[in-house]
Amino acid sequence: MVLREVESRGAFPVTPDGQYFVVRGRLWRCSNPGLEEEERQRLVRELMAAQSAKGRAIGAGDEAREVAQRRVDTVKHAPGESGEAWWCDGSPDLNRKTVKGTAYAPWFSALGGA
Repeated sequence: MVLREVESRGAFPVTPDGQYFVVRGRLWRCSNPGLEEEERQRLVRELMAAQSAKGRAIGAGDEAREVAQRRVDTVKHAPGESGEAWWCDGSPDLNRKTVKGTAYAPWFSALGGA
């Protein structure tokens, strides 16, 4: 998923601290807002190419799928969508957690979320 595009379209609510966006009640880590636009675009293109290669590798056997998946994972680490959290305020990484059990629950509820 090209996260910055999702965020900029306003398709999903972004937490007040800008660390996550919410899809179906689940938190997903946003890209690092500190990336230069040119670098972010390069990473988006690279991620799209890696995901496309992963799709093509589906019928190519286990090894090809594993290589393609590793490439996708590597590319997702660069903008901070996977791996170490890009923020340094000491808050925990809640990527893929449900909003309901987090400190974001009141904020999400106020938006009309479940």
